[in-house]
Amino acid sequence: MFTKVLVANRGEIAVRINQSLRAMGIAPIAVYSDADAGAPHVASADYSVALPGNTAEETYLNIPVIVKAALDCGADAIHPGYGFLSENPEFARACHEAGMTFIGPTPESMEALGDKVRSKEIAQRAGVPVVPSSPVCRPRDNATREFAEQWGYPLMVKAAAGGGGRGMRLVQDRQDLDRAVESAGREALAAFGDGRVFLERYIANPRHVEVQVMADSFGHTINLGERECSIQRRHQKIIEETPSPAVTPELRRRMGEAAVAIAREAGYVNAGTAEFLLDPQSGEYFFLEMNARLQVEHPITEAVLGLDMVEWQIRIASGEPLTLRQEEIQPRGHAIECRIYAEDPYRDFAPSTGTLLRWRPPSGAGLRLDSGVAEGQEVSIYYDPMLAKLIAWAPNRDLSLRRMEVALSQFQALGVITNIPVLRAVVNHPQFQAGAYDTGFLEWNPAVTAPLIAEDTQTLARTLAAWSATRPVATTSPEAGTDIRAGRRPWQSVGQRTLP
Repeated sequence: MFTKVLVANRGEIAVRINQSLRAMGIAPIAVYSDADAGAPHVASADYSVALPGNTAEETYLNIPVIVKAALDCGADAIHPGYGFLSENPEFARACHEAGMTFIGPTPESMEALGDKVRSKEIAQRAGVPVVPSSPVCRPRDNATREFAEQWGYPLMVKAAAGGGGRGMRLVQDRQDLDRAVESAGREALAAFGDGRVFLERYIANPRHVEVQVMADSFGHTINLGERECSIQRRHQKIIEETPSPAVTPELRRRMGEAAVAIAREAGYVNAGTAEFLLDPQSGEYFFLEMNARLQVEHPITEAVLGLDMVEWQIRIASGEPLTLRQEEIQPRGHAIECRIYAEDPYRDFAPSTGTLLRWRPPSGAGLRLDSGVAEGQEVSIYYDPMLAKLIAWAPNRDLSLRRMEVALSQFQALGVITNIPVLRAVVNHPQFQAGAYDTGFLEWNPAVTAPLIAEDTQTLARTLAAWSATRPVATTSPEAGTDIRAGRRPWQSVGQRTLP
């Protein structure tokens, strides 16, 4: 077993990995940028190393600097978390070449599964259905046009590398095809350094369901059940739940076996997630891609199974066999996760920056908070705006939804604008409560937050009043501005948004 592990990440995932390392008696090592010098993930580690600079390219994406930091601290292994370098095969190779273990899959598996075209070929060899797609395509190419004519419109253009909605375009008719292929290719090249794109059959109103897998180096692979991830904005998940309200026991078995078959075909080791599109009309499912890393939403799987997935990642990487058996994987209860973002839902989810003047998360039965921020911390422009993940577990779905709604209503965050009103609106929406939703839920319900705008304003005013009561009395002057207790536009103190 390892003695020191460097966590090549930041925020809530770094804090969460540090917790598992400590529980296993392993010393966690943090790395941090200038902007993160006082961040919670640094305080939660035994050792820390500064990465000079602020941008991700200077710091958390700088392979030579991170590897050197790990060597200087005597680390046995590196855990990449998710995002940043977690699916970078060159980083995994650099770790191995430096004599350290990379806690994740092999570089070869990452390369095969990180390319959407190759990953679909692997799925097909494993006998798993995939969404019909073209080879890599180019504008004004005959093969591209022939595929489009064969399957008809609308179609999706997707980047062969990367994800998160980048390099993705919906093509409604043939007049848009060449323009969409060109613009998607430019965006993919800028985002991933790889401009290859392909066409894919468009499935209307699908559900996004993923299956978690775990595999050791001895050939033992299991699935840990599914997660529903259909509540998204701009192809980015914001709410996940497990079990999925759309998946029957028979479909759960088939999708689980499909995920395991793909992992085995790819020679996969460690934690990974097979993502599927589920057609609610036909009941068909199609493989989308394999994420060769720990997922953001892994806590809900942990909640219903009562296990620590990060611990198993570490044990597998250290050479231990996976002792869990498929028949032992029996979910208990229901869990839902809401991602708390520093984003302004009233301004098309624009990022919000500032100092967290008040950060008072809720607590109670069945609640878990994975947070990477603290009161008084600066939320900067340099990184992803996710602040925390709120997880609610209960013996059944109805109770888990009620626990989540109450928890969101009690969540106090001042200094930046968050998406909490949107999360509350979704959790309270009759369509979501009935489990009858798909990936287009927010797109087709643009006014989903309207009923809560007035209530959100009142909650903000009450929270500001409570916060200001704890502060020294301010005076009115040209330099200091207006006392926030004077009743004149108090919400201007919490970020860019100005409410009436």
